[in-house]
Amino acid sequence: MSAAAEHDEHSSFIKTPQQLITVVVLAFLIPIIGILLLITLVMGGKSPDPRALEPDAVAARIQPVGKVELGAGGAAAAGPRAPEELVKSACLACHAAGVAGAPKLGDKAAWAPRIKTGAEAMLKTLLAGKGAMPPKGGAAGASDYELARAVVYMANQSGGALKEPAAPKGAAAPAAAAPATATTTAGAAVDGKKVYEGACVACHASGVANAPKFGDKAAWGPRIKTGTEAMVKTVMTGKGAMPPKGGNAALTDAEIKAAVEYMVAAAK
Repeated sequence: MSAAAEHDEHSSFIKTPQQLITVVVLAFLIPIIGILLLITLVMGGKSPDPRALEPDAVAARIQPVGKVELGAGGAAAAGPRAPEELVKSACLACHAAGVAGAPKLGDKAAWAPRIKTGAEAMLKTLLAGKGAMPPKGGAAGASDYELARAVVYMANQSGGALKEPAAPKGAAAPAAAAPATATTTAGAAVDGKKVYEGACVACHASGVANAPKFGDKAAWGPRIKTGTEAMVKTVMTGKGAMPPKGGNAALTDAEIKAAVEYMVAAAK
């Protein structure tokens, strides 16, 4: 091999400045193109959403699946009813007028023997019922604590000096007596069943002092014939052993009518 041939074999193919520039440019472009092709392949040929890097979008992607929020929660459960409120709604129907031998509220002579037995014994009698008085005095929804306070309230209104019963552990603070309102909230539906269970059941559930028993068609028949208006008027003014408004002066006309209609419907 000649010296000229050997020189040509080992010499570079870049012989001009233009060729050198081309090689340099390609050396930069080829890797970049390769990277772009690889990204396109990985992302399925879709261009990335430019909004994906916005702060709100990033925060939404990295937020935890669940979170615990400490807030006020629902409204706190109402505390026990005030004893005077429970007495008015469930006890005065009999104890205001002494129906069926019930000791009248304020009658010291009638209450004295009972007060001597103690609050616990009186509460036990109330819970079990006695004579014409149904269990819990007809206030099935009242708690033992509420009934215990009602017993002490009536006894102390009738010459006693009993101590207020201790609240059970974890119980909400006793509720103050709610002020009586002359009319119901405008547009609010009156639940006749609820009124009956709170103010009428003590006598009408068992027929105390000739009160027509709930659901007794024969006893209610003559009364139903007089009409709803007449029956409501009788409740408002009282009749026989039944005091005005059934012993619950806080009841509105609408509530009394709803209770009458509820009892009438059960006797048809």
